[in-house]
Amino acid sequence: MVASPADSVAGLPWFLLDDTLKSWLSEDLGRGDQTTLGLGSHRCGRGVWQAKAPGVVAGLPVAARLFHWVDAGVVFAPEVAEGTLVQAGQAVAKLQGTTASLLMGERVALNIVMRLSGIASLTRQYVDLLKGTGVQVVDTRKTTPGLRLLEKYAIRVGGGINHRLGLDDAVLVKENHIAAAGGITLAVQAIRQRIPHPLGLEIEVEAITQIPEVLACQPQRILLDNMTPELLTQAVILIRKTHPHIKIEASGNVTLANLLTVAATGVDYIATSAPITQARWLDLSMRIDDHLTG
Repeated sequence: MVASPADSVAGLPWFLLDDTLKSWLSEDLGRGDQTTLGLGSHRCGRGVWQAKAPGVVAGLPVAARLFHWVDAGVVFAPEVAEGTLVQAGQAVAKLQGTTASLLMGERVALNIVMRLSGIASLTRQYVDLLKGTGVQVVDTRKTTPGLRLLEKYAIRVGGGINHRLGLDDAVLVKENHIAAAGGITLAVQAIRQRIPHPLGLEIEVEAITQIPEVLACQPQRILLDNMTPELLTQAVILIRKTHPHIKIEASGNVTLANLLTVAATGVDYIATSAPITQARWLDLSMRIDDHLTG
């Protein structure tokens, strides 16, 4: 499998990402890789990426694009498909090009794939634990500045689904919006006068007593925030009683340890930042095969 430089990431055109990728390379290369340039060698060589721990691989098309910007002659050939669960010692990708190009692109490409693979790996744990419950894992806007598109892409590779990508995607009325407007109804009335028609409306609820007023505002979704499992169950029952079509989302202090307990309350979605904020990088390494250079 060869990841062509013309490929995209989850349908995202490269022009949305290329400036970012080039800036990463510029940061690392600076005025030139003095170690590699000092070798004075431009021999052809081959490299192999290997996993040093088990995990779900994500970001291989990004790595291919990064090497393209180092040297369009580099061939980056994934050994596994995106989203594959690999084991320690397993080959992830093979590369061919000048040894100088392979060495100059190595660190940046590995870094982003290790980061994205860590997110995909932890997401997969959440998704696997919820199998059979009908509840879906949703991400949040707690992302690394500059990496949101790719971090949310990694969530999808791991089997999760994306909440809004940015503030322009949807309307989510939270506690500070309510406080600023002077109340739930006042906030929704003001927002509805100004937002584009197609945008959906989600309202955050922090207490059971807020639910009747929220239901009167006719949102498409309700976010139950930082409630105990007992309160979540009560809130779901109250909402479903009169508004079974409204989608219900739970968030706040969700972990692998309490995930099934939250799912058992009857919500449709569980939102968590953990797959991004708590993910450990998947350790990968590259080795140049000195028997195949020349």
